[in-house]
Formats: sequence, C-alpha cells, structure tokens
Amino acid sequence: QTGSITFSSDVLFPNNSSVLSADSQKSLREIIPKYLDVLLQDSFREYIAEIIIEGHTDTNGSYEWNMELSSRRAYSVAEFCLNPQNGLSEGKIQQLTGLLTVNGRSSSRPIYKTDAAGGPTGEIDMDASRRVEIKFRLKEDEMIEKIAEVLGQR
Repeated sequence: QTGSITFSSDVLFPNNSSVLSADSQKSLREIIPKYLDVLLQDSFREYIAEIIIEGHTDTNGSYEWNMELSSRRAYSVAEFCLNPQNGLSEGKIQQLTGLLTVNGRSSSRPIYKTDAAGGPTGEIDMDASRRVEIKFRLKEDEMIEKIAEVLGQR
C-alpha cells in the first residue's frame, strides 16, 4: 500500500555486519532495478520528491551501536543501488543521486508482534524489527505539509 519494500536484515547481512552477502546481492539485483526503474520513469519521476533507504535494528544493544549498524546497513544498500553493475543505467543512477536519502533509525521504530486476530501484543518482534526499507515520498505529501504549515501560522 505504501509502495515501500522491506528487506529483512537477517536475509541481507550476517549478524552484526553491514556487508551484503552474495545471496542477498543476487536477490537485490533481481528486485532493485525493477523497483527503481518504475519510480524513475518519466511518467512518475515528476511526482517523486525523495527516495529513502532506511536501516532499522532490534532493541538489543545500545542506541548508539544500533544507530551505527543501521546507518552502515542502509548505506550498503545505497552503494549497491548506485553501482552500475547492479542493473541501473548511468542515467537512472544520476537521477537517483538527486533524490536519494540514506538514514539509520537505530531501534527507534520496532515492529510489534500481533495476536491471531491481528491485534498488537505489545511484544517487539526482534526479527521483523531488523530490516532495511526502501520507500519514496511524493511531492504531493510535501505540498500538503507546506499548506498545513501555512494554515497553522494563521
């Protein structure tokens, strides 16, 4: 629904590492070029304000360690996307560099387990919390925020 792609960190990286595994690189080569090619098409490009790669961790360890690890993992995925050997043309890479933001979020946005009915249990799902997300922000969202700011000032 949001257009974001979430990759489990356990699938992409060895434990406590930010080095993409060979298997994860293969999977990313199959997914990333298709996803970014769609976002960077001329018919959609004018609506995209930003493409964001975010790293997230579970709540084990200090905030600082998790911030460093989540940032390095997000940066590793960004480097992969910006490498022309991984499926994007030089032109698409140039477009991407003008839109790309890379963030580490540490353990600030954990994923919670749900019960059989889909309701929250209050228990953190440590495996699901370790992830890298690629998402985008539309220019319309930016305009809505600006309008809300203007209206809030009156």
